[in-house]
Amino acid sequence: MAPTKAAKKKSATAPKSSRTATKGASADRSAPKSVPKAARNAKPKKGAKVESTAPERATVLSSKVVFQGPLFRVLRDTVIEPTGLRSTRDLVRHNGSVVILAVDTSASKKNPWVVMERQYRHAANQFLWELPAGKLDPGEEPLSGAQRELSEETGYRARKWRPLVSYYPSPGFLGEAMLVYLAEDLYTGEAHPEEDERIELRLVKLSEILKMIEKGAIHDGKTLSAILLYAWLLGRKRKK
Repeated sequence: MAPTKAAKKKSATAPKSSRTATKGASADRSAPKSVPKAARNAKPKKGAKVESTAPERATVLSSKVVFQGPLFRVLRDTVIEPTGLRSTRDLVRHNGSVVILAVDTSASKKNPWVVMERQYRHAANQFLWELPAGKLDPGEEPLSGAQRELSEETGYRARKWRPLVSYYPSPGFLGEAMLVYLAEDLYTGEAHPEEDERIELRLVKLSEILKMIEKGAIHDGKTLSAILLYAWLLGRKRKK
Protein backbone atom coordinates (compact mmCIF):
# COMPACT_ATOMS: atom_id res chain seq x y z
CA MET A 1 0.00 0.00 0.00
CA ALA A 2 1.36 3.44 -0.92
CA PRO A 3 2.30 5.70 1.99
CA THR A 4 -0.25 8.32 2.94
CA LYS A 5 0.41 12.04 2.62
CA ALA A 6 0.69 12.31 6.42
CA ALA A 7 3.36 9.61 6.51
CA LYS A 8 5.32 11.31 3.72
CA LYS A 9 5.16 14.64 5.55
CA LYS A 10 6.34 13.04 8.83
CA SER A 11 9.31 11.42 7.08
CA ALA A 12 10.31 14.61 5.32
CA THR A 13 10.31 16.66 8.53
CA ALA A 14 12.27 14.18 10.67
CA PRO A 15 15.25 15.83 12.45
CA LYS A 16 18.54 15.54 10.56
CA SER A 17 20.22 13.89 13.57
CA SER A 18 17.62 11.09 13.54
CA ARG A 19 18.13 10.46 9.81
CA THR A 20 21.94 10.36 9.94
CA ALA A 21 22.08 8.12 13.02
CA THR A 22 20.62 5.20 11.07
CA LYS A 23 22.90 5.43 8.03
CA GLY A 24 25.58 2.99 9.20
CA ALA A 25 26.50 0.41 11.79
CA SER A 26 29.08 2.81 13.22
CA ALA A 27 26.43 4.97 14.86
CA ASP A 28 26.82 4.95 18.67
CA ARG A 29 23.38 4.07 20.03
CA SER A 30 24.65 4.21 23.63
CA ALA A 31 25.62 7.88 23.35
CA PRO A 32 23.33 10.40 25.05
CA LYS A 33 20.86 12.07 22.73
CA SER A 34 21.81 15.50 23.98
CA VAL A 35 24.51 17.13 26.05
CA PRO A 36 23.48 19.70 28.65
CA LYS A 37 24.45 23.23 27.69
CA ALA A 38 26.40 23.71 30.92
CA ALA A 39 28.50 20.62 30.14
CA ARG A 40 29.13 21.75 26.56
CA ASN A 41 30.35 25.13 27.71
CA ALA A 42 32.37 23.92 30.70
CA LYS A 43 36.07 24.75 30.65
CA PRO A 44 38.78 23.21 32.87
CA LYS A 45 39.90 25.50 35.65
CA LYS A 46 43.50 26.63 35.58
CA GLY A 47 45.79 26.23 38.58
CA ALA A 48 45.39 24.20 41.74
CA LYS A 49 43.71 25.42 44.88
CA VAL A 50 45.62 24.68 48.07
CA GLU A 51 43.34 22.61 50.25
CA SER A 52 42.83 23.16 53.95
CA THR A 53 44.90 20.95 56.24
CA ALA A 54 41.67 19.76 57.87
CA PRO A 55 40.20 17.10 55.52
CA GLU A 56 36.49 16.82 54.87
CA ARG A 57 35.14 13.56 56.24
CA ALA A 58 32.43 11.19 55.10
CA THR A 59 29.47 10.29 57.32
CA VAL A 60 29.72 6.56 58.03
CA LEU A 61 26.26 4.95 58.08
CA SER A 62 27.52 1.42 58.68
CA SER A 63 30.85 -0.42 58.86
CA LYS A 64 31.47 -4.17 58.85
CA VAL A 65 34.76 -6.08 59.16
CA VAL A 66 34.77 -8.71 56.39
CA PHE A 67 38.38 -9.84 56.91
CA GLN A 68 40.84 -9.53 59.77
CA GLY A 69 44.50 -10.47 59.35
CA PRO A 70 47.75 -9.79 61.19
CA LEU A 71 48.76 -7.00 58.77
CA PHE A 72 45.48 -5.36 57.76
CA ARG A 73 41.70 -5.66 57.90
CA VAL A 74 39.07 -5.24 55.20
CA LEU A 75 35.96 -3.17 55.92
CA ARG A 76 32.72 -2.71 54.00
CA ASP A 77 31.54 0.83 54.71
CA THR A 78 28.30 2.51 53.66
CA VAL A 79 28.92 6.24 53.68
CA ILE A 80 27.69 9.61 52.56
CA GLU A 81 30.72 11.34 51.07
CA PRO A 82 31.36 15.12 51.43
CA THR A 83 30.08 15.52 47.85
CA GLY A 84 26.70 14.14 48.93
CA LEU A 85 27.23 10.80 47.16
CA ARG A 86 25.99 7.74 49.08
CA SER A 87 28.12 4.67 48.38
CA THR A 88 29.32 1.33 49.69
CA ARG A 89 33.10 0.91 49.69
CA ASP A 90 35.37 -2.07 50.42
CA LEU A 91 38.45 -0.67 52.13
CA VAL A 92 41.77 -2.07 53.33
CA ARG A 93 42.63 -0.48 56.67
CA HIS A 94 46.29 -0.42 57.72
CA ASN A 95 48.29 1.20 60.53
CA GLY A 96 50.48 2.98 57.98
CA SER A 97 54.06 2.54 56.81
CA VAL A 98 57.36 4.38 56.78
CA VAL A 99 59.88 4.56 53.95
CA ILE A 100 63.52 5.47 54.47
CA LEU A 101 65.62 7.27 51.87
CA ALA A 102 69.01 6.74 53.52
CA VAL A 103 71.79 8.59 51.73
CA ASP A 104 75.56 8.79 52.20
CA THR A 105 76.74 12.21 51.03
CA SER A 106 80.30 11.93 52.37
CA ALA A 107 81.79 11.41 48.89
CA SER A 108 79.40 13.61 46.90
CA LYS A 109 76.38 15.70 47.84
CA LYS A 110 75.32 15.92 44.19
CA ASN A 111 75.44 12.16 43.60
CA PRO A 112 75.17 10.40 46.97
CA TRP A 113 75.11 6.69 47.66
CA VAL A 114 71.59 5.41 48.44
CA VAL A 115 70.76 2.38 50.58
CA MET A 116 68.72 0.01 48.38
CA GLU A 117 67.23 -3.45 48.88
CA ARG A 118 66.37 -6.23 46.46
CA GLN A 119 63.82 -8.77 47.63
CA TYR A 120 61.14 -11.08 46.28
CA ARG A 121 57.55 -9.76 46.40
CA HIS A 122 54.95 -12.47 45.87
CA ALA A 123 52.14 -9.99 45.06
CA ALA A 124 54.25 -8.72 42.14
CA ASN A 125 55.58 -12.25 41.43
CA GLN A 126 59.13 -10.95 40.98
CA PHE A 127 62.18 -9.48 42.69
CA LEU A 128 61.98 -5.72 43.19
CA TRP A 129 64.51 -3.00 43.92
CA GLU A 130 63.20 -0.91 46.81
CA LEU A 131 64.03 1.56 49.52
CA PRO A 132 63.91 0.19 53.09
CA ALA A 133 60.38 0.37 54.45
CA GLY A 134 58.03 -1.28 56.90
CA LYS A 135 54.71 -1.10 58.71
CA LEU A 136 54.12 0.89 61.86
CA ASP A 137 53.14 -0.92 65.03
CA PRO A 138 49.87 0.24 66.66
CA GLY A 139 50.51 3.55 68.43
CA GLU A 140 54.11 3.79 67.19
CA GLU A 141 55.49 7.22 66.29
CA PRO A 142 56.48 7.37 62.59
CA LEU A 143 60.04 8.58 63.26
CA SER A 144 60.63 5.79 65.79
CA GLY A 145 59.25 3.29 63.29
CA ALA A 146 61.52 4.59 60.52
CA GLN A 147 64.60 4.38 62.74
CA ARG A 148 63.63 0.85 63.80
CA GLU A 149 63.01 -0.35 60.24
CA LEU A 150 66.29 1.04 58.88
CA SER A 151 68.25 -0.57 61.70
CA GLU A 152 66.48 -3.94 61.51
CA GLU A 153 66.59 -4.35 57.73
CA THR A 154 69.97 -2.84 56.89
CA GLY A 155 72.00 -2.34 60.08
CA TYR A 156 72.41 1.34 59.20
CA ARG A 157 71.63 4.16 61.61
CA ALA A 158 71.42 7.88 60.87
CA ARG A 159 72.17 10.98 62.93
CA LYS A 160 69.97 13.28 60.84
CA TRP A 161 66.30 12.63 60.06
CA ARG A 162 63.61 14.71 58.42
CA PRO A 163 60.27 13.93 56.75
CA LEU A 164 60.35 14.17 52.97
CA VAL A 165 56.79 13.46 51.80
CA SER A 166 53.61 11.65 52.85
CA TYR A 167 51.25 10.03 50.35
CA TYR A 168 48.57 7.36 49.77
CA PRO A 169 49.85 4.72 47.31
CA SER A 170 46.39 3.52 46.20
CA PRO A 171 43.59 5.61 47.78
CA GLY A 172 40.83 3.99 45.73
CA PHE A 173 40.63 1.12 48.21
CA LEU A 174 43.75 1.21 50.41
CA GLY A 175 43.76 3.37 53.56
CA GLU A 176 47.50 2.95 54.11
CA ALA A 177 49.49 6.20 54.30
CA MET A 178 53.22 6.12 53.63
CA LEU A 179 55.57 8.65 55.22
CA VAL A 180 59.00 8.97 53.60
CA TYR A 181 61.94 10.06 55.76
CA LEU A 182 65.28 11.33 54.54
CA ALA A 183 68.06 9.82 56.68
CA GLU A 184 71.55 11.35 56.50
CA ASP A 185 74.92 11.09 58.26
CA LEU A 186 74.84 7.29 58.26
CA TYR A 187 76.84 4.87 60.36
CA THR A 188 76.80 1.08 60.39
CA GLY A 189 75.51 -1.44 62.88
CA GLU A 190 74.10 -4.97 62.92
CA ALA A 191 70.97 -5.85 60.94
CA HIS A 192 68.12 -7.89 62.44
CA PRO A 193 65.67 -8.71 59.63
CA GLU A 194 62.47 -10.63 60.38
CA GLU A 195 62.37 -14.40 59.83
CA ASP A 196 60.36 -14.12 56.60
CA GLU A 197 62.65 -11.47 55.08
CA ARG A 198 65.44 -12.33 52.62
CA ILE A 199 67.01 -9.00 51.72
CA GLU A 200 69.93 -8.30 49.38
CA LEU A 201 71.45 -4.98 50.47
CA ARG A 202 73.25 -2.62 48.09
CA LEU A 203 74.62 0.92 48.06
CA VAL A 204 73.76 2.47 44.70
CA LYS A 205 74.62 5.94 43.41
CA LEU A 206 71.65 8.24 42.85
CA SER A 207 72.61 8.68 39.19
CA GLU A 208 72.53 4.90 38.68
CA ILE A 209 69.09 4.62 40.27
CA LEU A 210 67.80 7.33 37.95
CA LYS A 211 69.17 5.34 34.99
CA MET A 212 67.39 2.25 36.30
CA ILE A 213 64.15 4.22 36.51
CA GLU A 214 64.62 5.51 32.95
CA LYS A 215 65.13 1.93 31.71
CA GLY A 216 62.04 0.67 33.56
CA ALA A 217 64.04 -1.48 35.97
CA ILE A 218 62.36 -0.12 39.12
CA HIS A 219 58.67 -0.90 39.60
CA ASP A 220 58.16 -0.11 43.28
CA GLY A 221 55.95 2.95 43.76
CA LYS A 222 57.44 4.24 47.01
CA THR A 223 60.94 4.07 45.55
CA LEU A 224 59.94 5.89 42.38
CA SER A 225 58.16 8.63 44.34
CA ALA A 226 60.92 9.20 46.88
CA ILE A 227 63.89 9.03 44.49
CA LEU A 228 62.38 11.30 41.85
CA LEU A 229 61.31 13.87 44.43
CA TYR A 230 64.73 13.83 46.08
CA ALA A 231 66.51 14.21 42.73
CA TRP A 232 64.23 17.11 41.81
CA LEU A 233 64.90 18.83 45.15
CA LEU A 234 68.66 18.43 44.66
CA GLY A 235 68.42 19.89 41.17
CA ARG A 236 66.36 22.85 42.37
CA LYS A 237 68.84 23.52 45.16
CA ARG A 238 71.75 23.60 42.68
CA LYS A 239 69.95 26.20 40.53
CA LYS A 240 69.65 28.66 43.40
